[in-house]
Amino acid sequence: MSANAKEAILEAARLAAQLHGYGGLNFRDLAADVGIKGASIYYHFASKADLGAAVARRYWEDTAAGLDAMLAEAGDPLVALDRYPDMFRTTLHSDNRLCLASFLAAEVEDLPSVVKTEVLSFADINIAWLSKVLKAANIAVPEGADQRARAIYTAIAGAQLIARSRTDMSLYDSVVDSYRAAGLLPQVAKPAKATPIKAAPIKAAPIKAAPIKAAPIKAAPIKAAPIKAAPMKAAPMKAAPKKTPAQKKAVKA
Repeated sequence: MSANAKEAILEAARLAAQLHGYGGLNFRDLAADVGIKGASIYYHFASKADLGAAVARRYWEDTAAGLDAMLAEAGDPLVALDRYPDMFRTTLHSDNRLCLASFLAAEVEDLPSVVKTEVLSFADINIAWLSKVLKAANIAVPEGADQRARAIYTAIAGAQLIARSRTDMSLYDSVVDSYRAAGLLPQVAKPAKATPIKAAPIKAAPIKAAPIKAAPIKAAPIKAAPIKAAPMKAAPMKAAPKKTPAQKKAVKA
């Protein structure tokens, strides 16, 4: 079987354990979820105890890496402490699941020793991280850091358990807020949210156009150019020729 199949089995087993505890690790059901034969799981995990231990080990290893990443991202131990409850809240928000270690710890007396060891490691890494961050933030003196770290871890896990039993995410938030109010968790000032400023609409004053007075147009006087008449030349008149006596007689006849 491939490594991908092993990872798929571990993931399916983690989800089952978070909902049903150690008893939820049923090879036949897990095989159906992954899409393999039930007997194929034995290729990677010789027994239910081996699978349970592997799931618990992977869970606390992932949690340890997540805590360190959160501290690095926050850049401030106080901010990291303030975000610590969010890790448990995320699990609760995912189909109302419980922290795997908290679920398995409830049946610790009935767990195989290999599983029990890994489950207890989850609490150990959380307490160690909290103690380190409390000291870095100068909230607890070195000799009292472990004690306060245990109190914080136990309180957060308890808040998750109560909220899950009621299927009420708001209950988890209110319980965590009460821890802050009581001083168990440090209170970090949240940056104030700027209230958006709504600009009043500007009403433009109507512009009245000043009447335009047309300047009177003075027509320039037109000076007529003098007309010079061309001199008329009279045509010489020619006198009709006189008729002879013979022509006159001819006319009378």
